[in-house]
Amino acid sequence: MISEETVGIANHPLRNQLANEVHARPYEQLIAPVQASHLAILSDESQLPEERRLITALCQRFAVSPPSATARHHSTDMGLFRLKWERHSEFSSFTFFLSAPFAQPFQETAISRVPTEWLTRLPGQLMTATHVAITGRSEHRLEIEELAGFFASNNVTGSLVTGGAARVWTDFHIHADGFSRFLIQDDNLRNRQAGRLLQRLCEIEQYRLLALLAFPLAQQFGQVLTRLDQELSALTGEIVAIDNLTDEQRALEELTRVAAEVEQISSGTSYRFSASAAYYHIIQQRLAELREERIQGVQTLHEFMQRRLAPAMQTCRSVDQRIQKLAERVTRASNLLRTRVDVSMEGQSKDLLRSMDRRASMQLRMQETVEGLSVVVLSYYLLGLVGYGLKAVKAAGIGVNVELAIGLSIPVVVVLVFLGVRRLKRIAIH
Repeated sequence: MISEETVGIANHPLRNQLANEVHARPYEQLIAPVQASHLAILSDESQLPEERRLITALCQRFAVSPPSATARHHSTDMGLFRLKWERHSEFSSFTFFLSAPFAQPFQETAISRVPTEWLTRLPGQLMTATHVAITGRSEHRLEIEELAGFFASNNVTGSLVTGGAARVWTDFHIHADGFSRFLIQDDNLRNRQAGRLLQRLCEIEQYRLLALLAFPLAQQFGQVLTRLDQELSALTGEIVAIDNLTDEQRALEELTRVAAEVEQISSGTSYRFSASAAYYHIIQQRLAELREERIQGVQTLHEFMQRRLAPAMQTCRSVDQRIQKLAERVTRASNLLRTRVDVSMEGQSKDLLRSMDRRASMQLRMQETVEGLSVVVLSYYLLGLVGYGLKAVKAAGIGVNVELAIGLSIPVVVVLVFLGVRRLKRIAIH
């Protein structure tokens, strides 16, 4: 641990953790003869506490130090065997080492020393199981014909690795015991070299199968993408001939359906295709780190991967690109059709506004007519009241010419009624 400050400057809270990360999972130091059994188990991150609990129980059983409560990797010597556990993003790896002479490399393996009831309780699904055996330098170097007995077929792959310090042999088959096999013949491996070589081989095997998890998806959705591509091409061709809003809306519904299917495929495959590409990149790195040299007449590990794995990865990459391009085409077609629908809707809205404007003009004229009639009617009734008032005055003995007075009051009454109606109209508007 480093202090909180260095030369008086406060350290970042993650500095120590990040600096130690590159040293957190060192390679094992191995001295031949050595046997190892490697497991890669797919499991969710939620199962990590159960893995820690099982590893802690195993450590207690063999009276060794358990992992910490937050550990994501642990390496310890149990006496009968050595355990190395690592938690990765979507799987956990368990490697068991046995350092002891052996007559047959794959007969009594390292995992046979591990309690069976403990292995059966490990959470998740087994993805990779690999036996690796490293023979001692003093042992007889087996020829390729003699190696056939250790592998399921005569199609053995091998090469000189790490600058000629060792020979690696495998057939990449799963044998009757459920494990694939690697045989390493130690010619001049240093301890760290042996550990690095064994780990690289285990990683090549585990990432090979993990990368291939995307291949069934690529096969499954290949024909679906072809169908959606044809539907999209047909819909795009129809857009040009559409001349009414009903057909435009129908085409938009079809495009929405295609877009939904493409998005569903994309969301269901994007993580797996991305992970597959990352795993394949790791495989290529590990193969490069082997520094293979050809053994006459034998296919190298890199050649095997190029012939068998690379086409599958190319298929996955192709399907992933098809999904992305199809999604882009659907988006462009949808935007084009929505633009047409918007233009049509704007045209209809413009016609509607014209119609509303005509109706408003008619209503205004009718309202003005009604207002004029209202002025006449009100004036008529008001003049009637004035007439009755003047007749009452005349009956009271005052000499008034009723007809003349009514005639003279007509313009005054009409003007007053007109002004009153306009005032009431303004009040109603505001």
